Order: sequence, then C-alpha cells, then structure tokens
Amino acid sequence: MRIGILGAGYVGLVTGACLSDFGHDVVCLDKDHEKINKLKNSVLPIYEPGLDTLIEKNVEANRLNFGTDLMTHIKSLDVIFVAVDTPSGRVAGEADLENFFNAIKELYRLADKGKLVVIKSTVPVGTNKQVSKLLNKGDKKFDVVSNPEFLREGAAIEDFMKPDRVVVGLSNDTVREVIKEIYKPLYLREFPIMFTDPQSAELIKYSSNAFLATKISFINEVAHICEKSDANVKDVAKGMGLDKRIGDKFLHAGPGYGGSCFPKDTKAFIQMGNFFGAKQNIIETVVNVNDQVKNRMIDKIFSMFGGIFTKKIVCFLGVTFKPNTDDMREAPSLTIIPRIQSEGNNIRIIDPKGRKQGEKYFKNVTWYDNPYEAAVGSDLLVILTEWNEFRALDLKKISGVMKSKNMADLRNLYSKNEALSSGFVKYESVGRK
Repeated sequence: MRIGILGAGYVGLVTGACLSDFGHDVVCLDKDHEKINKLKNSVLPIYEPGLDTLIEKNVEANRLNFGTDLMTHIKSLDVIFVAVDTPSGRVAGEADLENFFNAIKELYRLADKGKLVVIKSTVPVGTNKQVSKLLNKGDKKFDVVSNPEFLREGAAIEDFMKPDRVVVGLSNDTVREVIKEIYKPLYLREFPIMFTDPQSAELIKYSSNAFLATKISFINEVAHICEKSDANVKDVAKGMGLDKRIGDKFLHAGPGYGGSCFPKDTKAFIQMGNFFGAKQNIIETVVNVNDQVKNRMIDKIFSMFGGIFTKKIVCFLGVTFKPNTDDMREAPSLTIIPRIQSEGNNIRIIDPKGRKQGEKYFKNVTWYDNPYEAAVGSDLLVILTEWNEFRALDLKKISGVMKSKNMADLRNLYSKNEALSSGFVKYESVGRK
C-alpha cells in the first residue's frame, strides 16, 4: 500500500518508519526543508532509541523516503496519515490547530480524487467531524478516520510494533478492511484493534493521558504527606500498585510530569470540558498540583542550605523530562534550574542526550559528559532525570571530589543510608523522611 505521512515530527517519523517496516511504501512529507534534507542524509531531528536503525533499513529497501512537496506524491497515495503537531494555543491552553487545518486544506486542494485520510494528530473531540465536512464539500469524497497515537517517548517503536491497543474511530464501516490491511502484521498477531466512532477515539486519547497525569500528580501529593509524617512513598506506591485495580505504573514520586503530551493534553482536556459545558475539576487540580510540585522541589533545595542558597556550584544530572529522549518540552528542569541560577549559583549539567535541546533553554551554564568531572568542587548534586547512567554511580567517588557534600535526589534513585554512608552530609529525596 502507498502511504503518505503529513508531518515528519516525532509521531510522523515513528509512524512512517514502522509502517514501512510492515512492508508499505511510505513517504514522509514536511514543509521544513532543512529537516527533510537532514533526513535524506540520515540525520534525525529527534533522538528515539532504535529509530535511526529502522529508518536506515527501510530507506535502503526503498520503502521509505522523504519530501516537502505533497503535490508531487498525492496522486500515487492510497492513504494519507495526518501527523501534524498540535501544540498548546496561546490562550488558555486549547490545542492550536492552525497548521493541522492548513495541511487538511492543502490536501483537499491538491487531491485529484477522494482519499482515505487517517488522523494521527492529537485533536479535540469533534475535529474529525470538521475535517470530514471540509473534505466532502465538493465532488471529491474522502473517508476520514481517527487513529490516535499512544507512543511513549523512549519506547515508541516497541509501542507501535507491540501496542496495548490500536484505536480506530470511523464513520464509514467500508474502510474497516483497509485499516486492517494497513495494520495487518498487528492484526495477524492478534494485537487489539478497537473500532469505535471518531468522537470516542479522540476522547480515548485525551482521557488516557489525563488519567496517567492524574496518577503522577496523585502520588506526588501522597509524597508530600509522607514527608510530613515520616512515611515512605516508595513503600506506599508499592503497596498501592499490588492492587490490580490500581497497578504500579506512573506511581513514581518526583519533580512532576513534563514532555510533549501530558502538559498540553491535560490543558486541552480542560478546555474541551469548558467548551462542552462539562467542567473537568479533577484535571484542573492535576495541572495545578504539577506546577506546585516543581516549586516544592525548589523549596526542598533551598531548605538544605537554611533558605539562603547563593553563589554555590550546583551539578544537575539530567534535564530532559524523562530518560531515553532528548525532549525538553515542559521538563521540570525548565522551572527548577532557572530559579536556582537566578540566585547567583553556578550551574553544571550532565545529560546523555539533552545537551542539543538544552542549550536552547539554558544560558551561561557549563555542560559536562562525565558526572565525576562535573562534581569536582561542587556544593550540591541534583538528580532530575532517571537516566540509567545515573542509577549506579560511585557515590563515594563523587562525594570525595565535592566541596560541600549535598545531594537532592529528586528521582529517589538512592537511599539516605547509601548517600550518608558514601560521604554525603545532607541528602534529600521525594516522599521519604
């Protein structure tokens, strides 16, 4: 099958690479000429484990290519996936659909006949209806299908190839077999493919992310109680997670959620509720709690120095919002580091993949590749991202080169006993006494 992907961002690239690996002939299209030129020269605009290898494999097999001009390819395409980014809007956090609808309008203008259009972009409830009206206002007849993505950054290929579910929202049941053909390798291996209406498919995406964000904010609220009562949030989370109705995923206390999905999707979820007159009180609280958690981490760091924290050397381990990605969007580090830096402190940063993006956000900081070198003469070590490289550090070696032996472990990678027995004098974590 000949498939076009509109948008060569995170979702578009992963979708295109995986569909081409299914055996389809795929072209990823994007208006960003620089990005496409880099892709044609095997330079990826994002870091995602295994994606470079998968793209290289399918480019060499002539199943995957890249371009900027939809007009050149549209006549030969059987199916068009729309994977255009939908960031938070400037007002109140609603989804910004300007680029998305520009792509839809261009698609309609250039198409010689009706096509099957599959919406991968995360869009508010009712958007598929709008798209269908736009594409079917003349003689051309398009089928519009909602097919939201559920990709975890850092594990996107596995999520695409071995999904918990594939959600498909359609109004015309005749395209069901085409969808099955697109996802045939998954269908044959009996991965769940759920067919529903477009509105439900759109809401499944937002509701899933809102619920996961709720679990994160909830356990961070629990962590606050734990700190006040001498309870241990790791034990509390484990005890909760053993209940199969709750599960242990997303019950890890820390400095709050970030990334490209949870922040914008929770805000858009709130705006959808307001639009339909169905106020989303829980998610409003989730967003507020997440903001408060980041500030609580700052207070925690200041408290280690008696509230006066200035002219110190602070070494941050990790700045991306999670490990195995270079994504800095809405990362807790974007709130925490500038506040620490504003007090006249000297900032050092180590992140396995975050430097390229991080340099856009953090100015007048020093980047290191080695945590032991970065720690020399420092006053505080702060763990912000739980990269595997930071899980088994030689704490004695690190504390031995620090000027003041303080650690703020905001991902609970170590225990207080480990830190103190390794030479640290002060140790703070999240949700543990």
